[in-house]
Amino acid sequence: MNENRKSIYSYDQRIARVCEFVYQNLDKELTLEQMSEVAAFSKFHFHRVFSAYTGMSATKFLQLARLRRASFRLAFEPQKKIIDIAYEAGFDSPEAFARAFKRTFDQSPTDFRAEPKWPEWHLRFQFQPQPSGEIPMNVTIVNFETTTVALIEHLGPPEKVLETAGKFIAWRKATGLSPVKTSKTFGIPYSDPSNTEPEKFRWDVCGSIDTDVPANDYGVKAGVIPGGKCAVIRHQGSHSTLGTSIYAFYREWLPNSGEEVRDFPCFFHYLNFVHEVDECDLQTDIYFPLR
Repeated sequence: MNENRKSIYSYDQRIARVCEFVYQNLDKELTLEQMSEVAAFSKFHFHRVFSAYTGMSATKFLQLARLRRASFRLAFEPQKKIIDIAYEAGFDSPEAFARAFKRTFDQSPTDFRAEPKWPEWHLRFQFQPQPSGEIPMNVTIVNFETTTVALIEHLGPPEKVLETAGKFIAWRKATGLSPVKTSKTFGIPYSDPSNTEPEKFRWDVCGSIDTDVPANDYGVKAGVIPGGKCAVIRHQGSHSTLGTSIYAFYREWLPNSGEEVRDFPCFFHYLNFVHEVDECDLQTDIYFPLR
């Protein structure tokens, strides 16, 4: 087996190990941190690698695994009450369980118990990687220099990140520090917004700076983006499609590369801005810290 195939096989094994871990611990409160440890991935990258391989988030997989067991209970344990099956599956109420079950299997728990549609049921467990389309994987390995930044931390729904960015822009204008024309602007997502509870989503809006950050009323403080080896890809187009390039990297390039990601999230360097160019002409460098 050549080195590339070994690497891909290793990633397959790691994802399979997580799936088996989930199946063996359905009654426990499993966290993304626990699952990332089982996969031997950084917690900052695990959720995207898992999604790239299975086509769903680890959280969604956990719920599906619990619903899978619940479907067996419904079909083969007629004496077991649906309310008890719902609580065992981790739902707060039989109503929430019924909605999730019907959404997943196109049958209510009652209908499934009466007449399970097994062929359709099986289709829900045919996991497929996220489709990437025609995405050029032009990856460059660079040594990113340690960069001192001014940053404002966003904690909350991802759709409100632009509000936080607006505060950072206001700080830049008010102080004249980290000017957008001569400084670098970065975004650091600490998790995948599609796989994070809105109130727990964190995103740092950053600008490079070569002085101290004075006390201010904007919530801007000093920080550092650590230096080191990074893989870089250039994303062309809307920021709303950044995830497409990210998942393609984790699914296509990383397993073949022999590289391992470092314990720091991927981050974005914005080369231009939507008020300067059309959205289709936006350019963003995505950095993936490597060991």
